[in-house]
Amino acid sequence: MAEPIYETDEPVLYAAEDGVARITLNRPRYGNAQNGQMLYALDAAWTRATADDAVGAILLSGAGRHFSGGHDIGTPGRDAECSREDRRLLWPDHAGKPGAEKAYLREQELYLGLCRRWRACPKPAVAAVHGACIAGGLMLAWVCDIIVAAEDAYFSDPVLRMGIPGVEYFAHPFELPPRVAREFLFLGERMEARRAHQLGMVNRVVPADRLANEAFAIARRIAELPRFGVALAKQAFNAQEDLAGKRGTMESVFHMHHLAHAHNLLLTGDGIGGATARDLATDDNA
Repeated sequence: MAEPIYETDEPVLYAAEDGVARITLNRPRYGNAQNGQMLYALDAAWTRATADDAVGAILLSGAGRHFSGGHDIGTPGRDAECSREDRRLLWPDHAGKPGAEKAYLREQELYLGLCRRWRACPKPAVAAVHGACIAGGLMLAWVCDIIVAAEDAYFSDPVLRMGIPGVEYFAHPFELPPRVAREFLFLGERMEARRAHQLGMVNRVVPADRLANEAFAIARRIAELPRFGVALAKQAFNAQEDLAGKRGTMESVFHMHHLAHAHNLLLTGDGIGGATARDLATDDNA
């Protein structure tokens, strides 16, 4: 298989200001599609913010037209087959593994594992979402504590078109009322920012030209609070969600997710059934 061609050496940008770590997804040419290069750079940025005592909160945003169009399933920089020496969790390298093992190992670390790692960061995170937040993009927004959306933002998880029951970080029934979560996943339609706000998935909706300032102002207010108290408060909320079944649900659904990948592999020879980014789009999800 051809080596990936990375269009940038900086798939994630980092800057710290007034107690806030600004982390920016930086693959605008491809709608901030998430390849391994980007996700490990994102983890490095999250780690840097966690280690910096001058940082009290994190602000996550995307460069270009969209927050994130999801996992990279077709750009020249797709690196799903590449071996990684910078793995963060205690799972073996996926590269060269046979059958269903390869995808299971890669996604256990790169998708589910890293998202849980960022969620556990003791410093609250604010997501500033504009444009598309699709599939894997949801995972990055959902690990944040507060979501501020531009009026042009929309959210969707269309992966059932691949025969896969939702993204790896399966937080749907915790982010949305259960019946709405079913509609969201079964239909795969875009959910506009206003409806996401009405349903409680988004904290605030603002005009696009105010998004950066509004999200930064919220992050800065959090950063000014006593650090240890904020960390304990975040732990408390995470504990409540996990006691309500969030972590156990994700464990169960992750295995279903990989049964679906294995089924696709048996039927088509490809874990995503030969799907492309275009296959996941409709007129409502373009």
